[in-house]
Amino acid sequence: MIRAYTFLMRPTVGQQIALGEMLRDHCSLYNGALQERRDAYRHVSKTSVKYGQQSGQLKDIRAFDPERQGRWSFSSQQATLRRLDKAFAAFFRRIKSGDTPGYPRFRGVNWFDTVDFPRDGDGCRWNSTPHDPVTRVRLQGVGHVKVNQHRPVVGKVKTVSVKREGRRWYVVITAEQPRPEPLPKTGSVVGIDLGIASFLTTSNGVHVANPRHARKAAAKLEAAQWALSRYPSRKAKNRTNNHQRAVERVAALHGKVRRQRLDHAHKTAHALVAEHDFIAHEDLKIRNMSKTVTPKPDPDKPGAFLPNGAAAKTGLNRSIADAGWGVFLTILHAKAESAGRDVIAVDPRNTSRQCPECGHTAKENRPTQEKFHCISCDHRAHADVVGATNVLRAGLVRRDANPA
Repeated sequence: MIRAYTFLMRPTVGQQIALGEMLRDHCSLYNGALQERRDAYRHVSKTSVKYGQQSGQLKDIRAFDPERQGRWSFSSQQATLRRLDKAFAAFFRRIKSGDTPGYPRFRGVNWFDTVDFPRDGDGCRWNSTPHDPVTRVRLQGVGHVKVNQHRPVVGKVKTVSVKREGRRWYVVITAEQPRPEPLPKTGSVVGIDLGIASFLTTSNGVHVANPRHARKAAAKLEAAQWALSRYPSRKAKNRTNNHQRAVERVAALHGKVRRQRLDHAHKTAHALVAEHDFIAHEDLKIRNMSKTVTPKPDPDKPGAFLPNGAAAKTGLNRSIADAGWGVFLTILHAKAESAGRDVIAVDPRNTSRQCPECGHTAKENRPTQEKFHCISCDHRAHADVVGATNVLRAGLVRRDANPA
């Protein structure tokens, strides 16, 4: 299996400058390749330029501009061209499926933050000084950069990536390692119901509180964004120091919220995987759930619109994004696979409206957000616990119908 490790880098001032130049030159290569594709399609009888053709031009590009393109790793530049090729492949794939995607766009210097090295030892070397007590990664054109390695890397290193977040630099290592031994069996099964009031509720009646990280940081974010709005929009090279600090302040606050959300998701998923052999959850279509409300034109007043609950839906969409269900479910599946646990997604329809005692399904069974009261058998319970129970039962049915 492949596992990724992210470590903080400790570059010197000179190495920070070199890393910034590396990102800038790879960004220039990306934009140049994108421009070539656009021009070929528009002006040369709608000709499509492929990755192989652009990769074949790299040798000439490096020879023509040795100071900017010639000093970086050839394989990392190929990875940048592959990134563009993947963007076009995704664009055309979504068009064929009936979507309306945006055309691949040019990247600004501040929007190009990652350089990939497809193979350890080709333009990069992880732990390049094994006899040195300080871990270092060697990058072509940059040198040996110190790394704050807080955990050992297990397995064979496959790829190395350099990533910038604000003023911090990270190295991302992917390593191929043998599948770990599964955790001991506990004999426990559980269903989970994801929500807003509680982050999740289990079929055992356990409620995990929703931390609402973005809401807690809303006041600071509002102040930081107001301070940023005082400066006119301008290119990065023309920004004043105060403008740059305002930009970094907003980015730092968003980064903190993202890290808090990831930390909560990891800890919650770890606890579930450690305690239960089988976990069932709702197969939520989060993108559909967070769509904006369609406007309702007023037939009596041309150009006017009727109330459609857009303000309330916007608040709900914001809460759904703050909860981070998609990130949590991705982490849960990854941890369960490593631990040898089973995770199954089930259809969420009517899971909170069906009585777990008599099976009666009706909208009236759930009079409020929290209360469940079956109008057929008078069963009363917490609505989220009822939903989690029904999710567990549906998951067990699917597991027994499709044995491994």
